Amino acid sequence: MKLPSTFVIFFIFLFFLASPSYSVKKQYYPCKDFVFYFHDVLYNGKNAANATSAIVGAPQWGNGNLTVFADAFRFGYTAIFDDPITLDNNFHSTPVGRAQGMYFYDSKKIFNAWLGFSFVFNSTEHKGTINFIGADPTTEKSRDISVVGGTGDFFMHRGIATIMTDSYEDDVYFRLRVHVKFYECW
Repeated sequence: MKLPSTFVIFFIFLFFLASPSYSVKKQYYPCKDFVFYFHDVLYNGKNAANATSAIVGAPQWGNGNLTVFADAFRFGYTAIFDDPITLDNNFHSTPVGRAQGMYFYDSKKIFNAWLGFSFVFNSTEHKGTINFIGADPTTEKSRDISVVGGTGDFFMHRGIATIMTDSYEDDVYFRLRVHVKFYECW
């Protein structure tokens, strides 16, 4: 019995379509994305009225000083923060939420921190949290950290946040631009 040529061509086409070397890689696109800025004002011993973060742990060689960094790379220091989140880079804009969490400096050889924090929203536009965790090599122009989940409007959302240092002033103030891209939205 001779198979019709179109039938044979169809099976050859299916074979090549199923072959791994010819498969098409799935392209991922964010289901939601936002840009926020958060403003960190580190307590330096003189600015308690407007400080939004404080050093809560210092290494022994830092003489327990919780207002001045003793090491060039700040190794061993831990800070907690409760920073305003804005939609633009103006410190005086109306906050849309708070960035709350901690960071600690974890390298003796490069300027690097580890972050664990949440964006907490309770406004007419958004309610809930977005939770972040990961390494922050602060000397890089942009760096990615994981978005590991959320609550409320962001229930079970996951993705990546691209962080860029937008501005800084000495050891007292820095502003981060955070581009949140969700790849899993429930």
